[in-house]
Amino acid sequence: MALNLPGPAACSRLRDLGATVTKVEPLRGDPFEVYCPAWYARLHDDVTVRRIDLKDPEGQREMDELLLASDLFITAQRPSALARLNLGAQRLAERFPRLCHVAITGHAPPDEELPGHDLTYLAHAGLVTPPSLPPTLFADMAGAERAVTTALALIIARDRRRPAQAAYAPLAEAAEWLALPRVYGLSTPGAMVGGSHAGYNVYAARTGWIAVAALEPHFAEALAEALDLKHLSIDRLAARFATEDADHWEAWARPRDLPIVALRNPSPPEN
Repeated sequence: MALNLPGPAACSRLRDLGATVTKVEPLRGDPFEVYCPAWYARLHDDVTVRRIDLKDPEGQREMDELLLASDLFITAQRPSALARLNLGAQRLAERFPRLCHVAITGHAPPDEELPGHDLTYLAHAGLVTPPSLPPTLFADMAGAERAVTTALALIIARDRRRPAQAAYAPLAEAAEWLALPRVYGLSTPGAMVGGSHAGYNVYAARTGWIAVAALEPHFAEALAEALDLKHLSIDRLAARFATEDADHWEAWARPRDLPIVALRNPSPPEN
């Protein structure tokens, strides 16, 4: 019963792992279908979508039947909204003792009612550099994966004869998790993977750009030897990589077992 992105993304991962998924939407549908119809369709492939009026007694009975036959319930509404729909935590635990419930929220208790979106979670975690927006919805996607692992942990615990239970999957915590390399200084500007390491950097090619990830000593040594350099430096590599196109360097690196790829624009995965 999760609208927009994190919930459907989590459920699509569970579907890919073999789960049978039924999505309950309000009568007006999921706004994500309007924002991004192509991705909505992909996320809901092989997913049964039912539109139910949960404010109507008949709709509530229909929802109860679905929950009685389910192992897992994923929501992305605030707790107060679920309570108004007669789907609060206490009722779920009493009415459906085998049901595991993962609640995707913006923040962990006691702030689970605070509003927010991917951008605000990333901003609070220090992962937004103005004036640019983040290139993707990091917190939503990481939060979806966190919801999946939380769901599987709950089901495993229940099947080991522990009581079924509910757990939160806060998107803000997912953003904070993603920020840890920066928090600990690993990826800050000028740090080892923040631009100071010649073997772990991006370089302009004659056309396009390449990403070089020769971080470990054996990769760095192999790259220096292949380019006939005594040692790697940003200036030396920049000058050498500028002599050929990005696709050339990717093809050149493959038989040499070197981690170099041309930068590309993202595209939808193939079916």
